[in-house]
Amino acid sequence: MAIKIISDCINCGACEPECPNTAIYEGGASWTFAGGTTLKGTIDFGDGTTIDANAPQPALASDIYYIVPEKCTECVGFHEESQCAAVCPVDACVPDPDYVETKEELMDKKNWLHG
Repeated sequence: MAIKIISDCINCGACEPECPNTAIYEGGASWTFAGGTTLKGTIDFGDGTTIDANAPQPALASDIYYIVPEKCTECVGFHEESQCAAVCPVDACVPDPDYVETKEELMDKKNWLHG
């Protein structure tokens, strides 16, 4: 499953540079699919939905750092454990039960993000 940042976050920013997918953003900051990935041009999600990889997406939180679940792979394919959780001084990076994915699905997502 994806990782999420809970309200215990102290906004230290330690997690953000650790993410190999650039899935972590400061509260209030917009994000893109292209940022930190090899995605470019029009992304086709296979369900009739398309989006420009560089199109800014609205922030998912305004007051604390947040993780974009569509970009989070729990560091599968990069590291043995989720790096955000490993460096968080207050254990605010936790599994997100709303985005349960197998290791295979996470690896597929990693390959999709990074070509």
